Amino acid sequence: VQLVESGGGLVQPGGSLRLSCVASGFIFRRYTMSWYRQAPGKGRELVARIFNGGNSTNYASSVKGRFTISGDNGRNTVYLQMNSLKSEDTGVYYCYAWVNTELWGQGTQVTVSS
Repeated sequence: VQLVESGGGLVQPGGSLRLSCVASGFIFRRYTMSWYRQAPGKGRELVARIFNGGNSTNYASSVKGRFTISGDNGRNTVYLQMNSLKSEDTGVYYCYAWVNTELWGQGTQVTVSS
């Protein structure tokens, strides 16, 4: 079982990015899937979660209204659409699931800078 993230990069403030997390070895919609991020010099924080493939979602207050988490059952993939990006959104973004054990992706770097 593994998670593989992609889609990070350098973007200007106000721009958008879409992160992808491909799950393999398990069916993601049967589990709670989460996106975390870690800014330089800070701890890892929860950004968004999706339950049961999309029946319910929740977000950190700092990203609510700007980020959207969604899932594609056919591709067994979870997405994080990030709009109106700010410099404080800079960090490494990780996909996470509890699949009988902690399962983390390798992370993808997001840098918001002019």
